[in-house]
Amino acid sequence: MKLIMFSVREDEKTAIKEWEVRHNVEVTTVSEDLSLANVDLVEGFDGLSIQQVTELPEEAIYKKLAAFGIKQISLRTAGYDIINAEMAKKYKLTITNVPAYSPRSVAELVLTQTMRLIRHFPTLEAHMAHGDFRWRGLVAREIHTLTIGIIGAGKIGSTAARLFHALGAEVIAYDPVRREELEDILTYKDSQREVLEAADVISLHVPLDPSTLQIIDAEALSQMKPEAYIINAARGPVVDTQALIKALDSGKIAGAALDTLTNEQGIFNQDVRNQDLPEDFKLLMEMDNVLITPHIGFYTTEAVRNMVDIGLDNTVAILLNGTSKNEVLL
Repeated sequence: MKLIMFSVREDEKTAIKEWEVRHNVEVTTVSEDLSLANVDLVEGFDGLSIQQVTELPEEAIYKKLAAFGIKQISLRTAGYDIINAEMAKKYKLTITNVPAYSPRSVAELVLTQTMRLIRHFPTLEAHMAHGDFRWRGLVAREIHTLTIGIIGAGKIGSTAARLFHALGAEVIAYDPVRREELEDILTYKDSQREVLEAADVISLHVPLDPSTLQIIDAEALSQMKPEAYIINAARGPVVDTQALIKALDSGKIAGAALDTLTNEQGIFNQDVRNQDLPEDFKLLMEMDNVLITPHIGFYTTEAVRNMVDIGLDNTVAILLNGTSKNEVLL
């Protein structure tokens, strides 16, 4: 069995080598994203694994994969919106993902961002960079006094809820699916609006699909308390960026922490010091009540290893059994 992996980073290579030894399977790695320009590299391999934010819309890619005998595409991510579902089905390519590589890695980032926001670190650090070390009346709040609102209480959202609950915060959540085992740590609300109106911190943990596109828009932001913060460690397009900028600029909300942004491709995890950033990026980065991190919520040793192991396990499962527990329903 021969497998090929695209979008491979240096930090994945140790885990890949260890997986090869455990399974006695040959794995070839490519640092570039899979694209129409390099899809011919797949010829001669049995299985394929990718991890990228670059979309794969062209029919020619799927047609070639099928012609090479490829039966699956294993994503080493939770999201799968880069896949052209129509083409994947047409050419009978099974898509798998890694739905829970490390919920704690993202949840711990959200906790870190919350701590920094309620301590006013972005504002303090912006002034300190210019030699102004005054407190400026920025009195902090303690987590046990806060109400944390979770939008999407799945694996990551529920893990974040447990962390906040352990620190004494009240946790409320909106999710179409209610899990009984969470009712000792959070209170479900009947609508997103109820959560937005009551919470001091809103943390987003929804997948990106047509139903969640810009679920945080101008109307949703207007429902938040002016002293509240919003954290997006989910996917960029679940928030209307222009509406968020206006809400932050006008003081309708107190601040934001953003680990993901719409159109982050080609910017996050890249050196763009000599390039002009999009206007919305520049506006957000200039605000002293905004924290931006380059989509690093997942980026821990444990998560990287899990993404490699589960992604390759999914590939082998499809090749040997024709099915995987992590198949995506397109």
